[in-house]
Amino acid sequence: MNPKKILVLQGGNNEEHEISIATAKEVNIALKKLGYFTELLTVNPNSFIEDIKNYNPDCCFNALHGTFGEDGQIQKILFNLKIPYTHSGIRASYLGFNKESTKKEAIKIGILTPEYEVLDKNDLNYNRLFKLFKKFGSFVIKPLKSGSSFGVRIIEKEEEIRKIINNLEYSELIIEKLIYGQELTVSVLTENNNTTAIEVTEIKSNNKFFDYSAKYTKGKSQHILPASVPKDIYNQCLENARNIHISLDCNGVTRSDFIYDKINNKLNFIEINTQPGLTPISLVPEQLKYRGKDFTNLIQVLVDQARCQE
Repeated sequence: MNPKKILVLQGGNNEEHEISIATAKEVNIALKKLGYFTELLTVNPNSFIEDIKNYNPDCCFNALHGTFGEDGQIQKILFNLKIPYTHSGIRASYLGFNKESTKKEAIKIGILTPEYEVLDKNDLNYNRLFKLFKKFGSFVIKPLKSGSSFGVRIIEKEEEIRKIINNLEYSELIIEKLIYGQELTVSVLTENNNTTAIEVTEIKSNNKFFDYSAKYTKGKSQHILPASVPKDIYNQCLENARNIHISLDCNGVTRSDFIYDKINNKLNFIEINTQPGLTPISLVPEQLKYRGKDFTNLIQVLVDQARCQE
């Protein structure tokens, strides 16, 4: 397709609002360089359908992150309105945003992922978490559906359980065995029916893990590109990221995170991001630049890949 009028969707009513604004700003600049007529829409879920009809775009560039923009909801609206949009479709977005669904898909295709349990916040108490501590050893508590490492808690000592039990913000939680090792991430891009894993980056964070602050504050993390890992692990990283992207039927660009456990020589898949950040310090543009592709080229590819996809 060759759309002339592109509506860039930004903002959203969640904790990733500011990241989306930053992504949309860069995307809008690139689209104008490419000669498209663009407008920015700060999305309000309550008025979105009316807003989108008023704009009547040829295509929507989805620069949203988090709930509503990344979980299949906005994709379903655009699909029903028959407006092509960038990134993944309804099903892939829903599955990718739900950490348990993603893990089940990974396990189904033979990709190793840490042991986990899914619990409702109302079912959590000290005894329940203590049993998980005995089962897993150290563990991570994450929102079942969220991005940018919001709401993540790491438990490495028994006494830490009491400190966090009343400070969990999300109702649905996934408790995952903590894997110690190198944090790795891989961008995957679908272009003209070809899906390619771009590169493997190792992330060294100044914080306890690669959290929101480390992701979006310049200087808070170090990106080693390409990652300093054994060749077979490097190749496995690329292969696994590509396979999970394909298995979920993702479109456009995704980014998958892994942890390489050097002691046991095992690569663990952690999660996929179907709407990765496209800010100046984001990992996807950095990996593509390393491979000789500029940001504007990426945006053109994403527009070319725009679909009405279930």
